[in-house]
Amino acid sequence: MKYYIVAGEASGDLHGSNLMKALEEEDASADFRFWGGDLMEAVGGTLVKHYRDLAFMGFVEVVKNLNTILYNFKICKSDVIKYQPDVLILIDYPGFNLRIAKWAKQQGIKIFYYISPQIWAWNSRRVHGIKKNIDKMFVILPFEKDFYKKYDCEVEFVGHPLLDVVDKKEVNSNFRSEYNLSKKPIVALLPGSRKQEITRMLNGMLSIVNEFSDYQFVIAGAPSIPLDFYKETIQHIDNQEIKIIQNQTYELLQHTSAALVTSGTATLETALFDVPQVVCYNGSPISYQIAKRLINVKYISLVNLIVDHEIVKELIQAEFNPTNLKTELSKLLDAQKVQPVLDGYLLLKEKLGNSGASKKAASKMYEELNK
Repeated sequence: MKYYIVAGEASGDLHGSNLMKALEEEDASADFRFWGGDLMEAVGGTLVKHYRDLAFMGFVEVVKNLNTILYNFKICKSDVIKYQPDVLILIDYPGFNLRIAKWAKQQGIKIFYYISPQIWAWNSRRVHGIKKNIDKMFVILPFEKDFYKKYDCEVEFVGHPLLDVVDKKEVNSNFRSEYNLSKKPIVALLPGSRKQEITRMLNGMLSIVNEFSDYQFVIAGAPSIPLDFYKETIQHIDNQEIKIIQNQTYELLQHTSAALVTSGTATLETALFDVPQVVCYNGSPISYQIAKRLINVKYISLVNLIVDHEIVKELIQAEFNPTNLKTELSKLLDAQKVQPVLDGYLLLKEKLGNSGASKKAASKMYEELNK
């Protein structure tokens, strides 16, 4: 069968690649054409557009890049029609994918959605469009099934695909020597995967490095961001021990004592590796004020949302400052004070359920296509 997949972010590229591998096990003749990244391209098929050219963060940034976004819609529609897939699989990335779904439905194309948009957080009215335009929704968070049920919308809960990734990740015992890291314990910095958020977050995270001289700070570089971009961003920081390690985030987390993490999927990844963390967010003032009025959840991190109480500290906007960062990181590096965080991670994993999400989703998709 012919599968057209649209993933517009780094996390979508990761989950898309694992879904593709699982689909190949179900369907020996699987042919892929996709929007994604390096991981999906490594599986095979044709990469149409890389996610690094698609990621625009915040309301203001979207408006500024509206012409580019509209052009991307045009390219996608034309390419889907030319390819004539058996199914269009959309992975998260709702601003783009929900619009493509509406168009594709009108063309009579079968549509699966893998990893639900966070409509439970804001603008829940979008559920009506999902009911109308999506043939099957595959959700990865335990509370999402109940959310959709309130709207008489049947979805398939397959579990979280990150559990598979973490379970399969072997520890590299030579990691420190390979990247010339010292023997000091590591504090990892995960500033995000988009240039806009990295610029906003990284300098704030680095503002406290000289307060923790017994630790080395290591930046987890996103695979789609050039190394020079990070070097330019931190060139004013007077600390020779700051390292930048690209495309090795999971290896870094396996050797990390604590982390400062930009809100997003990375907060869940960090928790699944049992790394204590401070969740950070600092958006543009206009974008934040708009979001604050629209979002109806208590927390911004997936860790706290899934467990439904504060496990990890969230520092948002003005609270994201050197004083608070120093205070919260100090707690995480204290063996006695950090224990509630680690206990919370156990509860988180229990709620997420068993591994095997990619395989389960692929099996259900193939079954649907063969009905």
